[in-house]
Amino acid sequence: MCGIVGYIGKRDVAPLLLEGLQRLEYRGYDSAGIAIAGKSGGLKTVKAKGRVRELEARVPKRFTGTTGIAHTRWATHGAPSDDNAHPHLDAEGKVAVVHNGIIDNATELRAKLTADGVEFRSETDTEVLTHLIGRSQADTLEEKVRQSLALIEGTYGVAVLHADFPDRIVVARNGSPVVLGIGEKEMFVASDVAALVTHTRQVVTLDDGEMATLKADDFRTYTTDGARTTASPTTVEWEAESYDMGGHDTYMHKEMAEQVEAVDRVLRGRIDDRFSTVHLGGLNLDAREARAVRRVKILGCGTSYHAGLIGAGLIEELARIPADGEPASEFRYRNPVVDPDTLYVAVSQSGETYDVLAAVQELKRKGARVLGMVNVVGSAIARETDGGVYVHAGPEVCVVSTKCFTNTVVAFALLALHLGRIRDLSVADGKRLIAGLRKLPGQIAEILEQEPEIKKLAEEYADARSMMFIGRVRGYPVALEASLKLKEISYIHAEAYPASELKHGPLALIEPAMPTIAIVPDDDLLEKNRAALEEIKARSGPILAVAHREQEKADHTIVVPKSEQELDPILMGIPLQLLAYHTALALGRDIDKPRNLAKSVTVE
Repeated sequence: MCGIVGYIGKRDVAPLLLEGLQRLEYRGYDSAGIAIAGKSGGLKTVKAKGRVRELEARVPKRFTGTTGIAHTRWATHGAPSDDNAHPHLDAEGKVAVVHNGIIDNATELRAKLTADGVEFRSETDTEVLTHLIGRSQADTLEEKVRQSLALIEGTYGVAVLHADFPDRIVVARNGSPVVLGIGEKEMFVASDVAALVTHTRQVVTLDDGEMATLKADDFRTYTTDGARTTASPTTVEWEAESYDMGGHDTYMHKEMAEQVEAVDRVLRGRIDDRFSTVHLGGLNLDAREARAVRRVKILGCGTSYHAGLIGAGLIEELARIPADGEPASEFRYRNPVVDPDTLYVAVSQSGETYDVLAAVQELKRKGARVLGMVNVVGSAIARETDGGVYVHAGPEVCVVSTKCFTNTVVAFALLALHLGRIRDLSVADGKRLIAGLRKLPGQIAEILEQEPEIKKLAEEYADARSMMFIGRVRGYPVALEASLKLKEISYIHAEAYPASELKHGPLALIEPAMPTIAIVPDDDLLEKNRAALEEIKARSGPILAVAHREQEKADHTIVVPKSEQELDPILMGIPLQLLAYHTALALGRDIDKPRNLAKSVTVE
């Protein structure tokens, strides 16, 4: 959940590393640091608690060199501080290490090193690895790193610089992404392509258990056992401009606005009008295999989990296959029964979410068929699954997900339609749903045009200390996601409940100071949802409804365009993204970088 960037070549390295850190700051932003191999020998480091701008202010003007590594941190071991910031140095100041992940046996190793006389300067687990490398008697840097990693238990993405080997950077991966950028007589390394695309779009993504040596004019890859591997560069589809703010005040605002074109992109080339279905060529699941599926289990974390809940509902409705969603972080620890007739779908925006990746690996070990639904081509989950669907949302920089959530739900609608038409969904229903899918971009644009009115509502509700979100059946996952968005960026406490559950406990919380956001689609449950509004209004609770028409019992209603009822959750979530955004804006929050959170959760 941190950002790594490194460079070796002929250019002045400090500006390149600082630029890379700025692009990776969404991955961690409580401290940052930089280490370079000086032209006169030795390593030079600068570290700072806080944002990358604090680090940049500390870097001296004469901080020159052509090889270096840098890091922006999201704290796990040790509070944010200058000492706990990466890179970490060994006792002699010859070895610098930046590290993403968690070393599970760090306490044991620290105790052994301390008993040998090593003095630690930080509370981090990473410093253990630095001292192990520094104390290794191996002749090469590669062997020093390999010997040290053999003693490590846990996850890592690491980059190592050594004063005695200034012509190279050694990197390694196990559970945390490491991407090499291939330039013209220069090489880059990063934990995310966002730091690379300004300089090169030719990349190599390391696999778990793989290492690499980068020199200015060459690179080679090999396993942690020393066996050579073959790595061919691929071309990143996203360009540098995709990571710019594009005239918006925040990345979140930009990414919400991009949902119109993003949804059009996930649909493009996939609709088959002739047979009223869709083509998903990456599934690697033929019709016979699809008909043999008896259950679908969807695994994700946070927003991806909520998208999976909506996806499960779509699959049940359209394909008539029993389906459910579950947090991947819980699934992998409860010793689940893995059924050969169950199709598992792993959902992750980054494709690197550790809890989801670990669940995929456990499922594959037990012989399950697993599909991936991810946004990043070539990511770990994409590589480890049997097939899947790319959601094509484009880069998402804001820590909280908006357009990727929407595109993931649309991708689930495509998957459900595909499975449904293989089974018993009629041609007429297929045509109806395809027409509904094609209308989505225009309908999203209509909702985004209501932003000024939604902003006023957000400012009215921003003083609330807590909010309740309710929805029924299709509306409940929408309520869950909207509640999460509000919590993440405004820091207002929020709860989401099925509307039918209000009377079973949560109704005790309703009072004039507790607003309720109600998802009220115009479907066969409309009157039951209105009954829930009656219960709230009878207890003087303020109500903001998201509905297809004005609701008499609500104090305010955000009216959204009517879609096919199966697709209602896609549209009804959009105004609640805007509501969370403008609530946070009214409260002066740092929207793109909410406290305590990071974008890509690659640790447990």
